[in-house]
Amino acid sequence: MPRPKAASGFAETVKTVVYAVVIALVIRTFLFEPFNIPSGSMIPTLLVGDYLFVSKYSYGYSRYSLPFGMPLIPGPGRAWFSNPERGDVAVFKLPADNRTDYIKRIVGLPGDTIQLRESVLYVNGEPIRRQRVEDAVYTENGVVRRAVRYRETLPDGCSYHVIEQTERASQDTTPLFTIPPGHYFAMGDNRDRSRDSRFLDEVGMIPVENLVGRAELIFFSVDGSAWKMWEWFSTLRGSRMFTGIR
Repeated sequence: MPRPKAASGFAETVKTVVYAVVIALVIRTFLFEPFNIPSGSMIPTLLVGDYLFVSKYSYGYSRYSLPFGMPLIPGPGRAWFSNPERGDVAVFKLPADNRTDYIKRIVGLPGDTIQLRESVLYVNGEPIRRQRVEDAVYTENGVVRRAVRYRETLPDGCSYHVIEQTERASQDTTPLFTIPPGHYFAMGDNRDRSRDSRFLDEVGMIPVENLVGRAELIFFSVDGSAWKMWEWFSTLRGSRMFTGIR
């Protein structure tokens, strides 16, 4: 006896929803995951209110690549591992709790030595190229702000901008750090307002298994609350949308 049309239509709808959820979970788990930026530690590269896609496959997979940190991949280590490069903007789980998502720039690889001397970054004993460029001007909570901006170029050739509030903040001169095997050194581009690997008790070196993925693309940006759609006319940052991250 054929099923009633209404029941058949409902079953098809449920099937379609289930397929859509499964596809979304697969994409989020293995390909791309959306993140938003809640703090200013990566200004000028990333602003508060930026929404971005992070590629989960860039560094291979560990338990922290999976939803809720499910221990399906034994650690330490990664499956299908690919080495991060100096200059990558990476999302990782904070080593202190293995739960909180952090996003910083990787400046040091396993075996490197890292040190800051009066704001100048030294990699393996050599100062990186650092050039003063035009000041950074950005909006934060509706306020226009200005900061001194530099272009840094790492030994591998990766070039990016950082900002400084002062040249003599507490972490603008550091001890010499030696990065152990299987770890990475990450810093925020807003050098004086970033808790990062310089703060050993709070962040420290990033274990390889804590890497979640590489930031790839800003797909949405708003200077305010994203859910307040009626304010988008004045808060939407259209020029930042669909721009690559470097």
